[in-house]
Amino acid sequence: MSRLPSSSTTPRRMRVLAAAALTAMTAMSVAAAPAAAASGLDRTAKATQHDPADELRAELDEMRDEVKDAKRNRSNTPVQKQLDNLVKKHKFPAALATVQGSDGKTRYYTAGVGDLKTKAEVPVDGQVRIASNTKTFTAVTVLQLIGEGKVKLDEPIETYLPKLIRGKSGDGRKITVRQLLQHTSGLPNYTRWMPNVFDVRNRYRSPQDLLKIAFAHKASFAPGKKWEYSNTGYIVLGLLIEKVTGQPVGDAITDRIIKPTGLRHTYWPGKGVKTIRERHPKGYGSRKPGGKLIDITNLDPSWGGAAGQLIATPSDLNRFWLALMDGKLLKPAQLSAMKKTMKAPGFPAGWEYGLGLMKMPLTCGGVSWGHGGDIDGYETRGGVTDDGRVATVAVTALPATEPAAMSVIKAADTALCAKR
Repeated sequence: MSRLPSSSTTPRRMRVLAAAALTAMTAMSVAAAPAAAASGLDRTAKATQHDPADELRAELDEMRDEVKDAKRNRSNTPVQKQLDNLVKKHKFPAALATVQGSDGKTRYYTAGVGDLKTKAEVPVDGQVRIASNTKTFTAVTVLQLIGEGKVKLDEPIETYLPKLIRGKSGDGRKITVRQLLQHTSGLPNYTRWMPNVFDVRNRYRSPQDLLKIAFAHKASFAPGKKWEYSNTGYIVLGLLIEKVTGQPVGDAITDRIIKPTGLRHTYWPGKGVKTIRERHPKGYGSRKPGGKLIDITNLDPSWGGAAGQLIATPSDLNRFWLALMDGKLLKPAQLSAMKKTMKAPGFPAGWEYGLGLMKMPLTCGGVSWGHGGDIDGYETRGGVTDDGRVATVAVTALPATEPAAMSVIKAADTALCAKR
């Protein structure tokens, strides 16, 4: 079993050290960073008089105090009620959320326990596997290449990856980059035929391995004729990124999105890496819906690849959504193309899909833009509104029932709609 990293060894220490070294930059990103980070920046003038480990401990203590204050003084707030309901009624081991209002103030919420065995507290803003939210990072990278003139949106994928797609599963000469991004390629979804995760949790799978699974089956429909969610299309897009950039897809996403956006707690697990790097709640799964929960925190996420491999904190995911919608990652033409949506059968009523991006109606009016992700051990929901409200809710097991799944969505909706 994995052990949660101690506060003295976690990479969050680097944030405190960076703050002390970059006093002149204290105005940057304070609104989107934890309140404790702002306090750490305020102390930079005295940084040379303190042990950096003390700075780190103080920062973490402040974050914990904020959550305790939330539970004590805001236990009746809509967001905390929703998280408590996820744990008490739907039996998720833990729920955590990071919510930033249009005023720029960030609030943190937790419920349940971070470890069913030890009953350890849920780490505030802890790292989780963000699964299919990875698709938006992949899509942004492809759209950046389109903005640079290196890829064309409506060009057949054959142009860039000749002879990759042939046979009964589809024809790369007839499938465009746009269709891969919006799930209208017709490529069969390889995850339908994946073995039980408990049987393959330690097995590495290359993109070619995943495509082999998919290409053993017939195409779901002719390209462009229907919409159907397909992880396979994003594995192909990962190979496209590698071919055009000359980098592994994880490196390209890191260099183009993670580093420039300042996502300090987001990373692509390398080959063979099964653990989660920083403070995190343990993730749980069961061999069958409703069965006994088993620790599934550590697994090889390579089966997700460019469709679902990333790890991040809720606050980092929020920062990503804000940067994307603020036009900091894409040129206007590519962002506009990304936001052109179509109906997404099989998803909740009113949800639509663009190019690696979902548009989801809110009960308070308007919509949120985001994605969501499901992987054994973790589920995430959330997004950003047009007026800059942003929230991410995570639970530490996949929903066992439809009501449980809808309750996670309701929690995200509440986080984006509730008055603070």
